Amino acid sequence: MKMELRTPSSADRILIRRMMELYCYDFSEFEDSDLDEHGYYGYGRLDYFWHEPSRAAFIITVDGKLAGFVLVDDTVYVEGGERSIAEFFVMRKYRRRGVGKQAAAEVFRRLPAKWEVRVIENNTPAKAFWRGVISEYTDGKYRETQLDNDDWKGPAFSFDNRPADQTSP
Repeated sequence: MKMELRTPSSADRILIRRMMELYCYDFSEFEDSDLDEHGYYGYGRLDYFWHEPSRAAFIITVDGKLAGFVLVDDTVYVEGGERSIAEFFVMRKYRRRGVGKQAAAEVFRRLPAKWEVRVIENNTPAKAFWRGVISEYTDGKYRETQLDNDDWKGPAFSFDNRPADQTSP
């Protein structure tokens, strides 16, 4: 099983938009969201990931087949953060097979920064996933902050994977 992470072209936006509907469906159990009158969940901010330099999008494939996506932005709630995982989706058939762990590690490797990964409080599987992935990726050198304010409720995992010459003392 070969996982690849690629930067999508503008034409690939539709692929992420379609997979976003699956992601929103999966996520609806945690956010109590509903379909709109046209039968879509929708994600109005997707186009920004192609136009704003602080954002990045990636498509995950496994053996050449679409398997998910990752959206990165600079929305952070823990002081000092620079980048965050905005959305992270791996199709069910590829979960618990190491695909998500490989994809996350590759995103972190490609975009060294002071990272923040937030999980909503009631998404227990995601909390376990990110705690394990980040702990392994950082060799346990990360911080977990419990946020509980108007902006976010749930843990934020933060770490710095910038090269030593880019970090301040």
